[in-house]
Amino acid sequence: MAKINLRPWREELRAEKQKQFVVMIVGAAIVAAGLVFLWKSDMDRRIAYQQSRNAYIETATKKLDAQAKEIEDLKRRRDELLARMKVIQDLQGKRPVIVRVFDELVRTLPDGLYYTDLKKAGDKISIVGMAESNNRISELMRSFERSDWFSEPSLSNVSAADKSRAGYSQFNLSVMQKTPEPQGEDAK
Repeated sequence: MAKINLRPWREELRAEKQKQFVVMIVGAAIVAAGLVFLWKSDMDRRIAYQQSRNAYIETATKKLDAQAKEIEDLKRRRDELLARMKVIQDLQGKRPVIVRVFDELVRTLPDGLYYTDLKKAGDKISIVGMAESNNRISELMRSFERSDWFSEPSLSNVSAADKSRAGYSQFNLSVMQKTPEPQGEDAK
């Protein structure tokens, strides 16, 4: 007897291939979804890591900015203090000068002569005084020339005094103050 296959084997084969195709498509979709999920989670992890690094850098930058500002404030305060110290040192250094200037004014003063008015403007000292004679005024000017504290004496006016000071001449003199060089132990 002959065996004849009347079953629709072509349709069954097509249906079987179609089922295999669908299973493969679904499997590929699942694998692709899994890969996409893994890729997305890796990217999210990397983004979170980078954001944490950025946040750390921002906080460190803010701290450094605050420290830099504090350093600038300290430098400014230091400069102000140094300026104040310099002013104080200058004042301390000049404080005994006026005493020495007055002492030198007395030392250079010859007999028969006295001062009636002294004015100081910068390094220039204007002197108004009374003298018994013009020779005394000349002697005063020579004393100023020899002095370590004065230079450039300039006589501007000599006139007869009023009746209450008969025999005296009034004079106007200006002299420049100079600071002598320190010498040995006396410089301290």
